[in-house]
Amino acid sequence: MSTEAPESLPADVQSAILSIRAASLRDELQVEEIEAPTGIADHAIAFSCLVKSKTSEVSGSLGTGRFVMFWSSTPQENWTTNFRIVCFARSPLETNIGADDESTDITWDWLTDALALAGAEQSAIAGTTTRIVSSGHGMMSAEADHAEIELRASWSPHGTDIGRHFVAWQNVVSVMSGFPLTPGVGEVHR
Repeated sequence: MSTEAPESLPADVQSAILSIRAASLRDELQVEEIEAPTGIADHAIAFSCLVKSKTSEVSGSLGTGRFVMFWSSTPQENWTTNFRIVCFARSPLETNIGADDESTDITWDWLTDALALAGAEQSAIAGTTTRIVSSGHGMMSAEADHAEIELRASWSPHGTDIGRHFVAWQNVVSVMSGFPLTPGVGEVHR
């Protein structure tokens, strides 16, 4: 990622973008900047990621995620700062884990743990966790049962060090895909 931020942006947005671009990337993930949603806030930047297949022993589809940072000169309804982070993460699960009623609570804990580990202070956190267990029928009855877990969350970060939130998001996607949430992995480099 480039370490430059357009000088025409407000200072807080420039600082936030630079902090994201200074954050290290987890080796398990392929992260790329994507087109940000428009019409929601004054400024936005967005990223997507995929778990690299060569780092996983899980066959089939792997984890994926999206991270969007919004900034508005006036905080929007339910925002407690001028910034809002919106993230998404999805990963396949072993079917027996996906059938566990606690898997959604555990996934939310992974997010809050990742935020705490990264020192990503925030407020007004909200979100959903969804687990899906699929079984094939008819012509698809030979397919094995499979499960997925999905996380959708948003929060208002405190300060302009959004890189910490970007690191937390990477860690959540990685943990959901079976990798450890360990200190020193995906740290913010200054």
